[in-house]
Amino acid sequence: MLDQAANIRQGEELDQGKLSEYLHQHGEGFEEIEAIRQFPGGYSNLTYLLQTAQGEFVLRRPPFGANIKTAHDMGREFRVLSALEGIYDKIPRPILYCGDEAVIGAPFYIMERVKGVILRGGMQKKISLEPELMRAISEAAVDNLAALHRIDIKASGLIEIGKPEGYTGRQVEGWIKRYYQAETDTIESMDELAEWMKKNQPGDGPGGLIHNDYKYDNLVLQADELSRIRAVLDWEMATVGDPLMDLGASLAYWTEAKEAQLMPLAAANLSWLPGNLTRMEVVERYAAQSGREVSNPLFYYIYGAFKIGVIVQQIYARYQKGHTRDERFANLIEAVRFFGQLGRRALDKGRISGLF
Repeated sequence: MLDQAANIRQGEELDQGKLSEYLHQHGEGFEEIEAIRQFPGGYSNLTYLLQTAQGEFVLRRPPFGANIKTAHDMGREFRVLSALEGIYDKIPRPILYCGDEAVIGAPFYIMERVKGVILRGGMQKKISLEPELMRAISEAAVDNLAALHRIDIKASGLIEIGKPEGYTGRQVEGWIKRYYQAETDTIESMDELAEWMKKNQPGDGPGGLIHNDYKYDNLVLQADELSRIRAVLDWEMATVGDPLMDLGASLAYWTEAKEAQLMPLAAANLSWLPGNLTRMEVVERYAAQSGREVSNPLFYYIYGAFKIGVIVQQIYARYQKGHTRDERFANLIEAVRFFGQLGRRALDKGRISGLF
């Protein structure tokens, strides 16, 4: 059941000798890396398992060929984890950051390995995920998101990583710009969502910490009690702003049953299994747990659907340019169309659940 590393994908190898030498010189207690393996999940930053005599550690680095500096800023991700240490207990402990690209070809950081279960696509075929359990897991996920958003960003110093004022407008403008910079195919629904968001964006609510990629496969669950969250992973896009924008991205990842039948990428988030909260139930529970009013869930869901479409489009564009050989990326343009269609259907129906 525990999340396991696998063989390193071709073209994504690390220089084990150079890395060992660097860690021996700069990392307290590090001697020599005995083996390096790669965690196969995820479509963005690359995650490796380092096996050493001192134990197992995890290394994070940007994807090969990436030129999106703000989305793959390892130093920033390390600073966020360091600021959360002692304030929020569901993080892997950050250990070491290296900004010298000469070591492995890119900046990277090292953190502790938190062992546990990660709900990835297809997991329902390997372990029993009964409706009662999925209900408890989904409730725990929502409650934890609300807890993240309650962190005092001023007392923690996290206010320094972003600017809450004007966050919503900057995000709408920024994601639209990123989409057209990475565009490879004309997708009418994505164009329509972009125009609608520009005309219908709400003002900012009270600022809070935003994870920006909060979904099941970024949660490490306790193996003998799956409804208990041990750690939240992948803080690469964390910032401060209106937490309802964070909720919107999570809602777009929160696949419902009929959607899972239509798009394999969406089915990878096991929120569609029987027992899970629906998207509207997520909104209602989040509002109750966070104390925040969510009066316009449609906007935040559409923003989330568009944002996921852009992220997938950026990955697909890198594949088209030959910057990655990962064959999982070859048909991602269909996922861009799918998330555009989801947003379009939500607009047409005026709701965020039961779109098919």
